[in-house]
Amino acid sequence: MREWKEHGRRRLAHEAATLVAEVVPRLEVMALAHVPGDPERAWERGHVPPRALAEALADIWQVASIDVLARTRSIPRQRGLALADRRSNVRRSVVARGRSAESVCLVDDVYTSGATADACAAALKSAGAHEVEVVTFARAVR
Repeated sequence: MREWKEHGRRRLAHEAATLVAEVVPRLEVMALAHVPGDPERAWERGHVPPRALAEALADIWQVASIDVLARTRSIPRQRGLALADRRSNVRRSVVARGRSAESVCLVDDVYTSGATADACAAALKSAGAHEVEVVTFARAVR
């Protein structure tokens, strides 16, 4: 995971999407949206892992990948924070740029507390989504 996220091993996104597709049946959604990257970390990394995962999974599942979510600001790293701090960190940090499909699968690389997924789902719903499913490559257990 670290090689993919932090060290630029971008082709691992396709491998991760293949593993997700083996475990998770194709969801009946109109589109996949990805958790937007933090602007500073995206610049440092040169890529946004959830975007690459969503695009690869969209190819496998034959569904549209939409780039509708954006960060409004950089946020402190979530690693090691309590749930309340995570929720506070991401509150109002994600917005939708335009309309969302009515049914969307939100794609992220790692699910830890659900705070980021909740913020993104709220933004998608404010942009017109009626149903938001969440799929991630990994689940952090704390």
